[in-house]
Amino acid sequence: MEQNEQPIFGIEKLYVKDLSIEVPNAPEIFLEHDAPQVEIKLNSNGRGVGEGVFEVMLTVTVTATLGEKTVFLVEVGQAGIFRIVNVPDEQVEPLVAVACPNILFPYAREAISDAVTRAGFQPIVLQPVNFEAMYMQRLQEAQAPASTENTLQ
Repeated sequence: MEQNEQPIFGIEKLYVKDLSIEVPNAPEIFLEHDAPQVEIKLNSNGRGVGEGVFEVMLTVTVTATLGEKTVFLVEVGQAGIFRIVNVPDEQVEPLVAVACPNILFPYAREAISDAVTRAGFQPIVLQPVNFEAMYMQRLQEAQAPASTENTLQ
């Protein structure tokens, strides 16, 4: 195998593509003493932007509510540009769906914690995420309707 045929997986750039925080019920919400309910949503997607170059964005949305009131809503789109060259086609999707979000997650976690703190609240510490399990679940969900249709025919 020649040197230029070696598989390459590298980080070209990491950046915050989108960051927003809302505290719609301030200042009254700061007078509340009850602990809010916190909901966390994750989404990642990738797209090719050139030969062997992919942009992957991990979106993390954290919503804190107290009854019917929104305490805060913070969303970060942590993105990265990754170089994936000389990698078999069947391995590119798992890299984009699992390896890249694993790299992006600590940066997204830091951006969320920083934004929540700057908004005047206790920092939110996001627990580690198993992106491989999320990817496998998406694959199973995508295959489920197809396998059901095949058994009906």
